[in-house]
Amino acid sequence: MRGTDMRRAAGLLALAAAFTPAQAAAAEAPFSGPSIGAVPVEFVLFACVLAGVALLHHYTLRIALGGAVVIALYKIVASPFKSGAGFAGFGAHLAHEWVILTNLLLLLLGFALLADLFEKSEVPAVLPRFLPDDWKGGFVLLALVFVLSSFLDNIAAAMIGGAIAHTVFAGRVHIGYLAAIVAASNGGGAGSVVGDTTTTMMWIAGISPLEVLEAFIAAAVALLVFGIPAAMKQHAYSPIRKDADAAAHIDWVRVGIVAFILLLAIAVNVTINTRFNAISDAFPFLGAAVWVAIVLTMALRRPNWSLVPGAFKGSVFLLSLVLCASMMPVERLPAASWQTAFGLGFLSAVFDNIPLTALAIKQGGYDWGFLAYAVGFGGSMIWFGSSAGVALANMYPQARSVGQWLRHGWFVAVAYVIGFLVMLALIGFHPGSQPRGAAAAPAAAVAR
Repeated sequence: MRGTDMRRAAGLLALAAAFTPAQAAAAEAPFSGPSIGAVPVEFVLFACVLAGVALLHHYTLRIALGGAVVIALYKIVASPFKSGAGFAGFGAHLAHEWVILTNLLLLLLGFALLADLFEKSEVPAVLPRFLPDDWKGGFVLLALVFVLSSFLDNIAAAMIGGAIAHTVFAGRVHIGYLAAIVAASNGGGAGSVVGDTTTTMMWIAGISPLEVLEAFIAAAVALLVFGIPAAMKQHAYSPIRKDADAAAHIDWVRVGIVAFILLLAIAVNVTINTRFNAISDAFPFLGAAVWVAIVLTMALRRPNWSLVPGAFKGSVFLLSLVLCASMMPVERLPAASWQTAFGLGFLSAVFDNIPLTALAIKQGGYDWGFLAYAVGFGGSMIWFGSSAGVALANMYPQARSVGQWLRHGWFVAVAYVIGFLVMLALIGFHPGSQPRGAAAAPAAAVAR
């Protein structure tokens, strides 16, 4: 095993061990399972899974799925779930998580078909008429993904960006540029309450969209920091096509189908989360809406069903990691501060940002723009750190290497740090409104 791989594995192990139960003792139900020192065994098992994914990327599905089974069995036998002990506790845990897992599965499969429909509409084939011929064309494409993600799901924005990149770069897309597409999709959704699941959660909890909007300051800075080197790297690897395909003819029916799927998903998401919030956790409405739209329009253009098995395989990998993360005993975060929000960005690269966001909302005391940027953009630093990254890796299997992602997409991590610090310098960290059901703002949650 190469020394560089060992260092990467050590970095992931250290990252997975951050925010240990010594810092996160449960307020309502203190952690009571076995620990190694101050670290619960669950964290050690999850760190091993992450290290295996990082080092053995040809076996990521087996490692993630096997890890989920091992952690679940361990929790059933030796360490109670937050919802209870044994099989009953595991069943209660799954009853709470199944909507998130099913929504994610339906979205990943549905958006795989959507991206194919969009590529076959030949819109990407005519884009070279409007994109600059040099590296700036790659940057404009990243900016387009950024804007799309502000009002679309970040998975959809990433897959549309991936479909366009496949065409305009003649199928040769650099891993560093793939990392940039994911970062653009996550950054674009960070400042919009309809652009990312985490920001939507904040909106549902009563946080004003204006408080989240400031995340665009950091996200825009980050776009410049990672977008320019990524576009230059891609241009050196495979330049953008200088001319559009003369035979390309836009299939407006396919364009209309894509628009209908996205608009229905947005409408359902906004309606359920604003008017029927009480039932939002009872059924995977968003994923179901995407598939209803696909079924309603399949008579107009037949989806490419052959894509589903491959997309399902990649989706099972992500769902296994999400399930692993959901079983970690992280019931309380450190005191809210800009330092904690900054750390959560790195933690989001390996832990599911949805439960992290839920804990932060319950705790209260955060500047919500900083938190939205941290948990939204932070997952871009590793390919499996966000749903957008896993979705794009389904399209481009060569991206499923943590080592290659970090080596060629290093500018994403740099962009995260610079964007965060620029926003901190410009507006400062100021605790925002208290979400519904949150604890009283802790004394530590003050501007620093």
